[in-house]
Amino acid sequence: MRVERRPVDEAESRRANGPDWDRYADEYQSTHGEFLGDAGFVWGPEGLSEGEARVLGDVTGRDVLEVGSGAGQCSRWVRSQGGRSFGLDLSLRQLQHSRRIDDETGTAVPSVLGTATQLPFGDGSFDVVFSSFGALQFVSDLGDAIAETARVLRPGGRFAFSITHPTRWMFPDDPGEAGLVASQSYWDRTPYVEVDDATGLVSYVEHHRTLGDWVGLLAGAGFVITDLLEPEWPEQHDRVWGGWSRVRGRYTPGTAIFGARLG
Repeated sequence: MRVERRPVDEAESRRANGPDWDRYADEYQSTHGEFLGDAGFVWGPEGLSEGEARVLGDVTGRDVLEVGSGAGQCSRWVRSQGGRSFGLDLSLRQLQHSRRIDDETGTAVPSVLGTATQLPFGDGSFDVVFSSFGALQFVSDLGDAIAETARVLRPGGRFAFSITHPTRWMFPDDPGEAGLVASQSYWDRTPYVEVDDATGLVSYVEHHRTLGDWVGLLAGAGFVITDLLEPEWPEQHDRVWGGWSRVRGRYTPGTAIFGARLG
């Protein structure tokens, strides 16, 4: 595998990231499933739960869509709170894990295979749309994804999502002290790309936007930002998840959580 920094469009991003998540899904659920919970809702590696954050508001009786739903853990929590949640994910293997947990728990989350830039739902179908680290930083045509979110939301609907904190782009993705030294520009939006040495095909893509980019995109689609949370790393939380760790979390934010209202 070799790493490149170069422009990648939406079609190539999708062709890379869907199969990548199919390959990684079993390991991801085995490694993180207990931390996530079968019907749990955490916004990121720091472990901040929606029960604490309340970014979605009261979901009782609400129609809720999770974009990048994975195995449906967050959506299953929404159902436990009285919401009518539905899932969408680019990875078939992740949706197979969702069906497995549906059967094990008896709480089913109706889910479809799809992409954030072309939501297969009618206008004004939902009261809430959310994404917990599930999709948005893997999307090239982010303006289309946010416009699609606005389209399927009802007037006054809620949109909430968590992403890798944009300032992390400056640092190596290393959970140790090497991950505390800034080595690249925060304003360099060139995507991070992994290429399979054997096939020459792109196997992973991640896109970067600054905080200002996110604000501009949301405002341009008619959203009013109501929340911007930057969870602190809990003192006794010693989990290492990729580049997230207590070593780094004591000094720099690893996750940004946005909450917004349509109109």
